[in-house]
Amino acid sequence: LAMSAVAPLIDHTALKQTTSLSDVQTLCAEARQYQFAAVCVAPCWVPVAVAELAQHNLTAATKIGVASVIGFPHGNSLSVVKAFETSAVVKLGATEVDMVINLSLVKSRDVEGALEDVGLVVAAAEGALVKVIFETVFMDAEDIKFACDICVRAGASFVKTSTGFASGGATIADVRLMRECVGNQLGVKASGGIRFCFCLCCCLLMVPHSQRLGNCAGDG
Repeated sequence: LAMSAVAPLIDHTALKQTTSLSDVQTLCAEARQYQFAAVCVAPCWVPVAVAELAQHNLTAATKIGVASVIGFPHGNSLSVVKAFETSAVVKLGATEVDMVINLSLVKSRDVEGALEDVGLVVAAAEGALVKVIFETVFMDAEDIKFACDICVRAGASFVKTSTGFASGGATIADVRLMRECVGNQLGVKASGGIRFCFCLCCCLLMVPHSQRLGNCAGDG
């Protein structure tokens, strides 16, 4: 499987605390070169990413999305704060948001609270894609099933394995379970430690349904 086949599935990511202007500019240049699905940056870098991709997106047949993170990386912000942050980045030009679900609500099986957590972000996104990050390294199978059900009911676009900032990332077992839970209703994004061989496995698991791969090493 060639890189050109995998590239349209990749969210090319720069989310370190030390990310600089030149890092974001390089990220966007690589996204243009390889035709990645999107770049994913912290909220403060959304205007830069939008500007860097503006000319490309005016003329290219396939536009590159600008994603930003919400409640990142722990997900325990107030749900109304996540909604405000979502509204702010969308107004700045973000076309996708990757929110971190409140794992405490998931572990507590708080249906109402978890639905509000995701639902407020979906409403604030005003049509932008909403990917919900789980942090599966801290979840058992029942947690994942519960969170997937919440995301389907709340109207999210994707479920996503990991932030990339915890002790572990995506596994084949987690991706398979998430796909089984959401069926073809939502996309599945595998992230955290993604490299090319894992991409191949994920593609085989998730085709023909929607999928994304999070990667901070998109050229590898």
